[in-house]
Amino acid sequence: MSYVDWTIARRIGRRVAGDGPTVSLGEAHAVTEDLRIAAERAYEPVASTARLDTTGHPHSPVHVVDRGTWIDVNVNSFASLTDPVMDKLLAKRAGGRATRAVTSKVSGTEAGGLLGFVSSKVLGQYDLAPGGQPSLLLVAPNIVAAERELNVDSHDFRLWVCLHEETHRVQFTAVPWLRDHMIDSSRSLMVDLVPDPEAMPQKLKEISSRLPAALKEGGSGLADVFVTSEQRERVAALTAVMSLLEGHADVVMDDVGPQVVPSVEEIRRKFDQRRKGAGSVDRVLRRLLGLEAKMRQYRDGAVFCRAVIDKVGVDGLNEVWTSPETLPTAVEITEPERWLARVHG
Repeated sequence: MSYVDWTIARRIGRRVAGDGPTVSLGEAHAVTEDLRIAAERAYEPVASTARLDTTGHPHSPVHVVDRGTWIDVNVNSFASLTDPVMDKLLAKRAGGRATRAVTSKVSGTEAGGLLGFVSSKVLGQYDLAPGGQPSLLLVAPNIVAAERELNVDSHDFRLWVCLHEETHRVQFTAVPWLRDHMIDSSRSLMVDLVPDPEAMPQKLKEISSRLPAALKEGGSGLADVFVTSEQRERVAALTAVMSLLEGHADVVMDDVGPQVVPSVEEIRRKFDQRRKGAGSVDRVLRRLLGLEAKMRQYRDGAVFCRAVIDKVGVDGLNEVWTSPETLPTAVEITEPERWLARVHG
């Protein structure tokens, strides 16, 4: 029996997500085709600007999906990532089958609510697909909703989104070891984060005392609630790599954008304003789920990449992709000079 009831997660997620903006069948087909073309157009200029060589490596596919399909893909990926680890851990711990059944249903409901909320926000994602075929997902209804809300040129906006997302596809194609590193690091962290049932009463007390701080601006959401100081260091190490990936994608997107997206300045200005202008309820949810921390990942990673490029150029920055040992640490991602001193001397 799985630690998370993924059937419940899938059902709750779809219910929370909704369908997105209304479009005709013809419009849906046109958007899908336009996004596929945009993804294809984005790949070469992104790879060239990033100076990452993808030749000789199999390219992962691009899928244009709706919210429900995005949830299905992520349920499969999360299950493949977590279930083997959780089942092995829980088999050694106290608690009968009935207890695990209740726990899995609660966990499934929580996971479904989270997936449903995020599925209505995410524009694109590179799915690592542990045990399966990695792919690039473009969430069509959310892209349409965003371009309508921003009142920007739809073709330009779709290409602009693809510049960022295709950078992730280039990263993981050109650096084959990176996918396994991310999967293994995530699984290792999960082993440490799974709570011992005997410690749950004390853990619940800690959660109730930490929750107000988690909702404050600048916090990391639920991560601040559930982790110890030692665990937070491990989370920070993995977050540093995620910051690098997201910031690098933003830097490449901004470098390529003016070359291929005529209205890029308008799109970037309006998109940044949109990030700041979320309603109060939305801001609380984003803060609780750590999505505001994700915005900091973009900023920290982009500042790191630009600082390194200013000193040693794009090829010098690309030393980060040499091995896990050359990835920036949690300290180095915010202090690029330390990474430069360690890697470039």
